[in-house]
Amino acid sequence: MYTIESNFFTLAFIAYVLSLAAFFSFFWTRSERSAKLGYLLTAAGLLLQLVSLTARSIAAGRWPFANLYEFISLMTFGIAAGTLIVGLRYRITATGIFATPLLAGLMAYAFSIKKAPEALVPALQSYWLQFHVATAILAYGAFALSCALGAMYLVKDRPGAPETGLRALIPETGCLERLIYGTIAFGFAFQTLLIITGAVWAEEAWGAWWSWDPMETWALITWIVYAFYLHGWTRGSWRGRRGAWLALIGFIAVLFTLIGVKYLMSGLHSYK
Repeated sequence: MYTIESNFFTLAFIAYVLSLAAFFSFFWTRSERSAKLGYLLTAAGLLLQLVSLTARSIAAGRWPFANLYEFISLMTFGIAAGTLIVGLRYRITATGIFATPLLAGLMAYAFSIKKAPEALVPALQSYWLQFHVATAILAYGAFALSCALGAMYLVKDRPGAPETGLRALIPETGCLERLIYGTIAFGFAFQTLLIITGAVWAEEAWGAWWSWDPMETWALITWIVYAFYLHGWTRGSWRGRRGAWLALIGFIAVLFTLIGVKYLMSGLHSYK
C-alpha cells in the first residue's frame, strides 16, 4: 500500500509542476487553452493526491497526521483546492500563476522528506492531535492562498505602471483586498482553534497547557501577525499595500513555524 501511496504522490507532484508550466504558458501566450490546461492539471493533481493520502491512511491504519511530510501533503491538498475555488469561482486565472509556485515548492519539499508511515509515538496517540492538525491544515492552507493574493495585489498596485503584462491579468485591487481579508479571516479562526486544541493536547501528552516550546511560540507569533492584520483592517489602517505586505509576512511566519523551527530549534515537536 505504501508503494501505491508513493507512486500517486509522485504523479500528483508531476501534475502540479505541469500545472505551473501551463499557467506560465498562459502568462506568455494569453492562450485560454493553457489556462484551462492549468486548471485541469491542478484538479488532476488534487485527485491523485487524494488517492495518495487515502492509501497512506489505509497503510498506516490512522489519519495521515503524524509527521511533517504528511502535514505538508495535506496542506498542499488544501492550497490546490483553494486555487481552483478562487480561480474558477472569481474567474481570476492569475491565481494559478501565483499559487502554483507555492504549491510546487511545498510539494518538492514534502517529496524530499517523504518516508513510509510509522507507528505513532505515545505523545501522538490522542484524538486531540487529529483536531489540532486538522485546524492547522485549514489555517495554513488559507494563509498560503492569502500570500498568493497579496503578491498579486502588490504587482497590480504599482502607481504609474502600464496595464500590460502580468498586471493586465490581475483584477482590480478592491476585489483582491476583499479576498485577502476573507482568506485571512478564515485562516485566523482555525489558527485560534489550532492554539486551543494544541494546548489541550499538550496538557494531555506532557502535563502542561503551555511550555513555550519553539513551535508553540511561533504558532502564537503567527496568530499575533494575523490578529494585527485583522485589527488594522477593521480600523482601516492596514488595507491596501500595507495589508498585502502583511499577508506575505504572515506566511513567512507560517513557513518558519513549519520548517524553520524543525531545523533551527529543538523542542517537544522535534519528532515532526
